[in-house]
Amino acid sequence: MPEVGLVLAVQFDMAKFVNIDRDTPMLLPPDMRDWVPSSHLVHFMIDAIESVDTSMVQINHRGTGSKQYPPAMLLALLVYSYCTGMFSSRQIERSSHTDVAVRFLCANTHPDHDTICTFRRNNGALLHRAFAQILEMAAQCGVLKVGQVTVAIDGTKVLANASKHAAVSYGYAEQKLNDLDMEIKELLVKAEQADSTPLQDGLTILDEVQRREERQAALRRAKVEMEARAYARFQAESAQYDAKMVKREALVDSGKKPRGREPKAPSAAPEAKDQVNFTDEESRIMKTKDGFQQCYNAQAGVETDSRLIVGQRVSQSPNDKQELAEDLKAVKENVSPAIVLVDSGFVSESAVSTVEA
Repeated sequence: MPEVGLVLAVQFDMAKFVNIDRDTPMLLPPDMRDWVPSSHLVHFMIDAIESVDTSMVQINHRGTGSKQYPPAMLLALLVYSYCTGMFSSRQIERSSHTDVAVRFLCANTHPDHDTICTFRRNNGALLHRAFAQILEMAAQCGVLKVGQVTVAIDGTKVLANASKHAAVSYGYAEQKLNDLDMEIKELLVKAEQADSTPLQDGLTILDEVQRREERQAALRRAKVEMEARAYARFQAESAQYDAKMVKREALVDSGKKPRGREPKAPSAAPEAKDQVNFTDEESRIMKTKDGFQQCYNAQAGVETDSRLIVGQRVSQSPNDKQELAEDLKAVKENVSPAIVLVDSGFVSESAVSTVEA
């Protein structure tokens, strides 16, 4: 068979391409306002912050060191960043280099994360007041719709300023109190035999007794707090338990067999695993991507078109199962939602029933 050669002829159209030149510098400086559309949220944010009173902001009045960033710019940067889902100070710093809208807002300057974080910590009241004013202005200007809007709600764990190792459980507290009682009795017996006899260099019996009594007092306060939490939990669970039992009794009366196990009656007694933190009693142990940590559960509702935060609150609940009703209450202070978007972490029978009602 003779060898056959195939010749493929490909004909290209004479297409025209944009010249991509990254080496030649711009002959004229660009106008940064052209970098983002005129309808972009960042334009509204810059204008809105100009009307916020920043006279009480905490700044360095000594006139030493490097020049400071204007408070209005830092305030606009934080509010815009939070509205668009950027919360980390380091992430906001990076966005001043990589995000066109943020770069425009900062006028091509780049505040470092320490400056951003310090401004937020020192001016929390101003941030809270500015959020409320901006929501009012957004509604008046039509940037934010206040009726029949779509709101997305979600939560995130925020680390408390406390170590989980500073926490004590109810079971451990009871055991430790008994141990301390025994230790104090033994020390007092020794004190009767030889008052102020040194136990070791720098320690005396009376000092050791006092140290243990202080520890006992702290443990008793922790127990009281855990007992109060357990009673509050008992009151909340009792209502749910009663509602479930009423349903089961209604099924039995109608001749139907209830499904599943009979609900367990709640108890007002604390569980052995219940915990309280000595450093921050209001925080709770919560599951995070980095394991169990001492945290708060921060909740936020965002209007999807404007991406403005229209409701926020902080919870002590380790999950979102019971947060939907309270989140909606916070959202309704500013807007009237027609559609609410949540993930499966918020869904429970009681939560959906409450919202529907």
